[in-house]
Amino acid sequence: MALGVDAILGSLALEPVAPNCYRAGNVDAGHDVVFGGQLLAQSIVAGLAGHDGKTVKTLHTVFARGASPEAPVDIAVDPMHAGRSLASSSVTISQGDRLCTRSIVLLSADEPDVIRHADPPPALSPPNGDGDGSREWQVEIAGDVDVSDPDAVGPPQLDAWIRFEGAPDDSATGQALLAFATDGFLIGTAMRPHPGVGQSQAHRTLSTGVLSHTLTFHEPCSAAQWLLLSHWSAYAGRGRSYGRANVFRSDGQLVASFVQDAMIRARSGQPGAL
Repeated sequence: MALGVDAILGSLALEPVAPNCYRAGNVDAGHDVVFGGQLLAQSIVAGLAGHDGKTVKTLHTVFARGASPEAPVDIAVDPMHAGRSLASSSVTISQGDRLCTRSIVLLSADEPDVIRHADPPPALSPPNGDGDGSREWQVEIAGDVDVSDPDAVGPPQLDAWIRFEGAPDDSATGQALLAFATDGFLIGTAMRPHPGVGQSQAHRTLSTGVLSHTLTFHEPCSAAQWLLLSHWSAYAGRGRSYGRANVFRSDGQLVASFVQDAMIRARSGQPGAL
């Protein structure tokens, strides 16, 4: 299902309802639960509120329960500290008395380099898409990998080019949209080595869901430009999976990294029940 940039941006328009409290709508991602990337993106926008001159350094999120797309989400910010170069808050997203996610958001202001190095990007061909004015979240999986095909097995590795065509170029939107995109690929990456298992089964015979997600930003990036998400699942077992990824600009600069714990088990109960 194609997701329009305008619909995603609409979910990031947080409505103040009380001091440090907001309400926001949901993106229709075609599932019975709210897409976790939306909750990550909303946590970034909420955590940045009132902190001009800073960007998000790291977002640590635990997914406690799924959220229903039929009702708006409530977002509460609890400031922890605010200094000249660093600040932090906890951000809780809920629906009624149902707590869905809780995040710790670390904010940072730029400082001069003391040392500098960064991982290099993998050797891959550039994306094929030139943009068609569709204003959609565009995804190109490298190497013609199909994570939905249960018979297309391979190593627990996945490279995906993504961009949000026509997205605004400000840093807060760029960070929020990148966070949105980071949620969606590591479970499929973990399932790649296993015959008969693919993301097409994830909502039928399997129960899957993200349990925790930590995203760290290194350099500025524009979500309107192509970004490469290079994923690797280091472990899967005992009903869980663990993966990590680096994010590169098309010029090869490392701009972010993230790790994720997820659940992969035989289906039981209702969608979104962890």
